[in-house]
Amino acid sequence: MLHEIKIAFPTDVLIAMSISKEQLAQEMRHFLAFRFFSEGRLSSGKAARLAGMSKIAFLSECGERGIDILPYSEDELRRELAE
Repeated sequence: MLHEIKIAFPTDVLIAMSISKEQLAQEMRHFLAFRFFSEGRLSSGKAARLAGMSKIAFLSECGERGIDILPYSEDELRRELAE
C-alpha cells in the first residue's frame, strides 16, 4: 500500500530550481530516506524502499554520502566481532 502526501510549492521555486514536480518529489524521497536512515529511524531496507532504490544501491550511495551503514562505533564493532 502506498500513501500520498501533498506539499504545495510556489511555481517560482520550481522554476528557480529548474526542476519538475516529479524530479522534486524523487529528490525529497531520497533526502528523507537518507536522513531517516542516518538518524536510525528507518532500517536500510525500508529507507531503500522509500528512496525507490535497491538495498545494495542505497547502501552504496550511503557510502558516497559519508553515511555510516553500521550502527556501531569502532570500539563497539571490535567488541562485537571479538565475541
